[in-house]
Amino acid sequence: MVGVGVMSGCSPAPRATVDGANVAAAAADPQTPADAAVLPGASVTEAAAVPVSVPAGSVYGATGAGQLSPAVAGAKRLVYVPSNDDGTVAVIDQATRIEVARYKVGAEVQHVVPSRDLTRLYANASGANQLVPFDPATGTPGRPIPVDAPYNLYFTPDGTRAVVMAERRRRIDYYDPVTWQLVKSLPVPCRGVNHADWSADLRYFIATCEFSGQLLKLDTATGDLIGTLALQKGAMPQDIRLSPDGTKFYVADMMNGGLWTVDGVQFAVTGFIATGNGAHGIYPSRDATRLYVSNRGRARGSTTRRSQPGEGSVSVVDPAIDQVVATWSIPRGGSPDMGGVTDDGAELWLSGRYDAVVYVFDTTTGRLKVRIPTVRAPHGLAVFPQPGGYSLGHTGNNR
Repeated sequence: MVGVGVMSGCSPAPRATVDGANVAAAAADPQTPADAAVLPGASVTEAAAVPVSVPAGSVYGATGAGQLSPAVAGAKRLVYVPSNDDGTVAVIDQATRIEVARYKVGAEVQHVVPSRDLTRLYANASGANQLVPFDPATGTPGRPIPVDAPYNLYFTPDGTRAVVMAERRRRIDYYDPVTWQLVKSLPVPCRGVNHADWSADLRYFIATCEFSGQLLKLDTATGDLIGTLALQKGAMPQDIRLSPDGTKFYVADMMNGGLWTVDGVQFAVTGFIATGNGAHGIYPSRDATRLYVSNRGRARGSTTRRSQPGEGSVSVVDPAIDQVVATWSIPRGGSPDMGGVTDDGAELWLSGRYDAVVYVFDTTTGRLKVRIPTVRAPHGLAVFPQPGGYSLGHTGNNR
């Protein structure tokens, strides 16, 4: 990595807490189960007993626990937390739960995205019109790369193009990921284009348009628009992920509180799975038998007040039956947003968008293990490294 020209030094961080206790005290005492508000007919215990199997030829077959690419052999186990408000990225050590550094990267930093080859990460500073690369071997940033309005970042499966979701420009821009020269700019017929995922055969991808309630279907080879789909009136689509068997896409709808299922070939809605208020992020488990859906706890209202009891949860969806099999609550309320699963599959890390914290859940029990104080308005948190042969982008959409 080249020399740093954008970072500020390390800053002292508050201690992480487990339900109000510090980490040292938590280590000495047994974990207190979260007040698991579980949907009727299911519980965390029962969910673990549901017979499931990884579908043959799962699209996530290379992202199982411990399936780390040689490209990440020297990477530190860190979590990168971008602040939508103050233009910084906090770096947290996964093992100690301690913030080890905080760097200024530019206005409106939205997501931290692993590169296609997993050798670096990019902080998407949309307001500053730049990407800031991070070296995963050191956790430190390098020289900014000029890119217009990068709200989110993806990569074509062959790695030849970076796909920039220039949300406020109403464009999808394609760049050479080596030179970062613009290759193609595609105006889109929607508002708020920001998240995407690829089909099982990688020939097309679907992008979500948050503010107009639409989905776009785009050709991978040409980058051209090949279809549009309007969800029901008032929909606010967020994250999108392909099912493990590759037969459908799941689209989180923050306004309707759940997941739309979409047939990508026919490009049609096929169903809806109610999860929770403010459904936002979707993360497959390491064995691809579960999807973790973060529910921010509110779709509208003040984004400056702290969360209240009963707000915020994580829904566990079984993609084999398209049903919620467990719901993980957050004691005293919360606002889980974006994040990822650790490489061993044991923990789910999520940013607390309205509460200036990071949540760490135990994926076996569903308990909230710890909440870590962090930057204001934390957004597209990246857990690194994660298993997989390559990254398609976002906070770790690996294959």
